[in-house]
This record gives sequence, structure tokens and C-alpha cells, in this order.
Amino acid sequence: MVGTTQVEKGTPRQKGLVTSHEHYLNVNYSAKSWLLTTDHKRIGLLYLVSISLFFVLGGIYAMLIRLELMTPRADVMTGDMYNRVFTMHGFIMIFFFLVPSIPATMGNFLIPLMIGAKDLAFPRLNLASWYVYSIGGLFTVAVLALGGVDTGWTFYTPYSSTYSNSYVIFAAVGAFFSGFSSIFTGINFIVTIHKMRAPGLTWFRLPLFVWAHYATSIIMILGTPVVAIALLLVAIERLFRIGIFDPALGGDPILFQHLFWFYSHPAVYIMILPSMGVISELITCFSRKRIFGYNFIAYSSLAIAVIGFLVWGHHMFVSGQSVYAGMIFSVLSYLVAIPSAIKVFNWTATLYKGQISYDTPMLYALGFIGLFTIGGLTGLYLSALAIDVHVHDTYFVVAHFHYIMVGGAVMGYLGALHFWWPKITGRLYPEWWGRLSAGLIFAGFNLTFFPQFLVGYLGMPRRYHVYPEEFQVLNVMSTAGASVLAVGYLLPLIYFIWSLRYGAVAGPNPWGAIGLEWTTPSPPPTHNFEEIPVVTWEAYEYQSESPAAEQEPKRTDLDSATAGAPAAK
Repeated sequence: MVGTTQVEKGTPRQKGLVTSHEHYLNVNYSAKSWLLTTDHKRIGLLYLVSISLFFVLGGIYAMLIRLELMTPRADVMTGDMYNRVFTMHGFIMIFFFLVPSIPATMGNFLIPLMIGAKDLAFPRLNLASWYVYSIGGLFTVAVLALGGVDTGWTFYTPYSSTYSNSYVIFAAVGAFFSGFSSIFTGINFIVTIHKMRAPGLTWFRLPLFVWAHYATSIIMILGTPVVAIALLLVAIERLFRIGIFDPALGGDPILFQHLFWFYSHPAVYIMILPSMGVISELITCFSRKRIFGYNFIAYSSLAIAVIGFLVWGHHMFVSGQSVYAGMIFSVLSYLVAIPSAIKVFNWTATLYKGQISYDTPMLYALGFIGLFTIGGLTGLYLSALAIDVHVHDTYFVVAHFHYIMVGGAVMGYLGALHFWWPKITGRLYPEWWGRLSAGLIFAGFNLTFFPQFLVGYLGMPRRYHVYPEEFQVLNVMSTAGASVLAVGYLLPLIYFIWSLRYGAVAGPNPWGAIGLEWTTPSPPPTHNFEEIPVVTWEAYEYQSESPAAEQEPKRTDLDSATAGAPAAK
């Protein structure tokens, strides 16, 4: 990251000594001021609370799934109940956690700070996006109260349009609203990045976090309307019996798959690209080096956004589509792996001979690289027609998906929270507990999902709640790993809340990072900057003499929960 404000160093504001009425976190502000706020930082925190609640809810459904699969018999729930449980788990996690997790929370909070702006381009639209998201969440809660739907999170026809219970309409409406929330956010980010950058902050001085969100916003705007239309058509067919997807009415069920996956494969990159932006920030900060191949990483984000729209057909190799179409989609699927590989290679090159420190955010970054690499390589297996036919709709696909989504997106999300938590709250969390949680999540994740590669390759289909006894050992391992994973996820919730009251005070820049956001107090004042910053140097100039490098020294004593504030300059 680059830039600094051209103000006198050492002033009370630069040291973080901001009076209580000046920043957005003042607890004396009324609930009304939060619900009607147009401050991008507060809206990011509103999203953080909402998304965290849905993450907990989706996690409860995940534990119910693993409890059922611990034994080969249906001894926890009936088949119909199991269908509803895995459907609601996937539906909540995809539409209400993974898609909005980093853009709506960290993107909202950080993008104006990173580019030297006082807010997003459309503050009221930003607030409206949270309300639209919340309306979608209310429809989802209503579906849960009614017992849930049983179609799977993909809403495949004719399950959703003919055979499922009528609550599927409420779920479709909930996803519809969630999608429009993403569109509003994407529009805001694109306009803000184009029009509100600080003087001197050229495109190739932007932080890679911003590049990743720019590419993500393109996907949000172009792809989300397609899935919204598809779900709306399901509701129309269900309500008015108009033949769109039902063959008995003259429709085509495969049409829904094309519409759904045209959005839903690019949606994978909505979930993963922001995490890639986070990892770029973490790797360069905790290796104390300029990122290797900045231009390649920036362009690779755009390449992923573009090529991601061309590979949806690899989800449909067994749907009856043309073999020639399958071959083309297979080649394109291999092609989209190239820009992802560029990022991994460049992150690894950045680590080479770096002054690496293994603080909690860095542990999440390294965990991301390992898990995402496994997920990406197994994705190449699924891109090959012959192998995909064998493992399609087995637990091999479930494992691959979770290595990308949970191992990638969630690790990036947690890495971002741990990295920018001192900036958000002005408080430090206990580093030892942070490292413990990162280790538990990495170990628990692999114990949960790696056995699913094996059981899937052996032939266990997904979405079945009974299975042959020969698969029980691997399923018990998965359930045990899920228990460890749950503890790992619970710990940050505890110590983050604890740190709000008891954590040591954080200075403006506890990590010694380079970036405009680190030149503001912690927490930042309501309007971010008193003066418009002026950028005069390149991105990520660690170990340089530029003003951006004149940050507070990186704290080294984070092992005690009661560690004092970082050393003064």
C-alpha cells in the first residue's frame, strides 16, 4: 500500500489521540444513529454483525450434518429432515456469508481508507445495500421457522419448481434480495475506485486488496442479475404454472442449470478474489518485502473475473450437453487456473528471503496458500471429463468445494479480521490465542475434509444420510475434525469480544504496515482524513526511505493478553 497525508508528524491526531466524539465507534451514539448512518465504517460493522450471525447459524447446520454422518444409519434425523438441513446449510453459507463476507465487511471499511477518500461514492446506496441484505435474511429466517426447503442450495429444477415444498419461493426471494445487495455494493466500489482516489494514487499504485475488490465488483454486477432472474423464473413457474423449466409444461430443466452456473461459477471468485487481495496484503507486510510481480497479480485478478464467466459448463459434464461443448469447457477450466497459479507463485516468491514473522494474520495467510493450492489442484481433476464423470456428485466434489471456500475464503476472511482488528477497534487481541485458533482451524479443517476426498473417490455420493459401513471410519474422522474446527472458530469470537474491553490499546500502526489506512488513528475518525492525502511513491515500499515507511515499529510482544501499547516513535 502507498501514501501518507501531508500533515505534521507527531500531532495528537497522528498519534491516535482522538477525542471520544470524533470517531465512529463512540458507544454513546444512539441505535438510531447506527441504523441511519452513512459512514462506510459503521455500515461495514453492521454487515460484520449480520454476517457473523448467519455464519453461526450455518455452522450449526453443518454440525448436525456431521453428527448424522458419524454412523452409517439414519439415527439422528429422517431423510426428509436431512435434505432440509444440508440445503439450509449450503443456502445460508453461500448467499448470506461467503458471497458478502469480505466485500461487505472489510471492503466497506477499508477501500475509502486505502484510496484516501472520506467515504464511498454513494453512502446512502451503501446503507440501502445492508437493509436489502437484511430483508433477504428475514426471508431466510422465515424459511427456517417454517422448516426449511429440501432442494439443495442449487435449487435444481424440477425439484424446486415441481416437487419441493412451497417454502422454496421464500428462499428464492431471500437469495434475490441478497443478490441485489451485492449489486449495490459492486456499483459503489467501482465508482469509488474510479473517481475518488487520492492525488498521485495511480492504478498501479493501488493496493492489491483494492484490485481484487474491483475485479469482484465486475463479477457482482454482470453475474448476479442472471441468478436473480433464474430464481425469479422458478418462483413464477411455481406460482403460475408457466412452462419455463418443467418439461410437462414445455420447459427445459437444463436451461436452469445454464442460468444458475453462469452466475454460480463466477460467484466462486466473488468469494475467493477478496481473500486473494487480503493475502497479498498479509504476505508483503509480514515478509517485510515489496510484493513480487505486482502487475501480474493485479492483472491476474481481472483475468480471473473475465475467464470465470466462460467455464460454467464444467458443472454440467453429466447433464447430457454436447461432448464437444464439454471438451471446450474443460480446456477453459484449465485456463482459468493459470491466473490463480500466478498469484500463488508470486506470493511464494515474495516470501523467499523475506524477514518473515509468524503473527496470527500471517498464519492464516500461509494456511490459505496451502489449502487453496490443494483445492485448486483437485479442481483440475474435476475439469477433466473422464475423472469428473467418476467423481461427480460424490464427496470428492464436497471436499474440493470446501477446500476452496472454507480453506480459501474463510481463511482469508479471518486473516483480514485479525490484521485490521486493531485498526477497526483500536484494541489488540491476545496473540497467543490467535495463533492457537489459527492452528486449530488448519488442523481441524484438514481432518474434516481430506477424508472426504478419499470417501468420495471410493464412491460415496453426497447428500445421502445413510451409507455402507465400509465408509464409517473416514466419516468419523470428518466429524472429529469438524469438532476441532468448531472450537477454532469459536475462539476468535471470544477473544475479539474480550479485546473490546480488556485488550491493550493499539496505536495507528501496530504491524508496521505500509498503507494510507495505517496513517489514520485507530479507530479512524468519522471522515477518515482531515486533509486529502497525496501519494508520491510506489506500492508496498517496505525497507525504503519513503514517508510511507515511517510508520510505527511493528510490535514484537503480542504473546501476552495484557501487552502494552506499541512502542512510540
